[in-house]
Amino acid sequence: MPLGGAKVTTFSDGEIQIEIEDNVRTKDVFIIQSTCNPVSHHLMELLLMIDAMKRASASRITAVIPYYGYARQDKKVAPRVPISAKLVADLITTAGANRIITLDLHAGQIQGFFNIPVDNLFAAPVILRYIRKNFSNDIVVVSPDAGGVERARAFAKRLDASLAIVDKRRSAPNEAKAMAVIGNVKDKTAIILDDMVDTAGTLTEAVGVLLKNGATEVHACCAHAVLSGPAIGRIQQSQLKSLMVTDTIPLTAEAAACDKIKMLSIAELVGEAIIRSNRGDSVTSLFV
Repeated sequence: MPLGGAKVTTFSDGEIQIEIEDNVRTKDVFIIQSTCNPVSHHLMELLLMIDAMKRASASRITAVIPYYGYARQDKKVAPRVPISAKLVADLITTAGANRIITLDLHAGQIQGFFNIPVDNLFAAPVILRYIRKNFSNDIVVVSPDAGGVERARAFAKRLDASLAIVDKRRSAPNEAKAMAVIGNVKDKTAIILDDMVDTAGTLTEAVGVLLKNGATEVHACCAHAVLSGPAIGRIQQSQLKSLMVTDTIPLTAEAAACDKIKMLSIAELVGEAIIRSNRGDSVTSLFV
């Protein structure tokens, strides 16, 4: 289908202006926007777009958010801090969204932050298809921390592979130190699985400790390639063979030029979810 027309401009002071160019009265509208860098700017664009659709009498508005920004701030980890993921959910709902379609939320409980239906899809089928096509059976799926064990276990089960965990200690936000490996990685191809790669500190530390424990080579995959700050430099300088990512976040020119990064498209997955949502069909099969 053709993309709907919209003018999204910015005043000289940074204020965003939205103008919808198509008639959306009584239409089922899907607004696709990843709240990636610059996160707050993209979030504001999304909120204004939703409000414009609501005031143009759209019958239903679905916010398709492949990457949900602020998802890492899903609980209080210190006194006097916000729960930003909940605030963003309230903002999107108040703006007028009737439904959310997103991918690989950092924490599943964020679905409960919304008082509207949320379809949290998974990039797993896309990544699994690539792994089965490009890797032999002698692999071990690795969780880079304790929080990702459930995700890694599900991958390992579907690949009929073994599971390992990297035990790490985080000294500060965006800083991590890998300590030890739980599980056998000796003489195996290790595939690190995470929901996102940000500064790549956790990832590169994990690569080093896996190789020290006898892994023949190390690859990684994630749904969201945030890749901020020193991420690309760290990936290039590390012994990581490849990083498989999806296009929930557009790659920067620097990231696109990195020969270790392989981008996989989730367009078909999201497109199918949009079609089924419009028709009222079940989306259950997209979760497996």
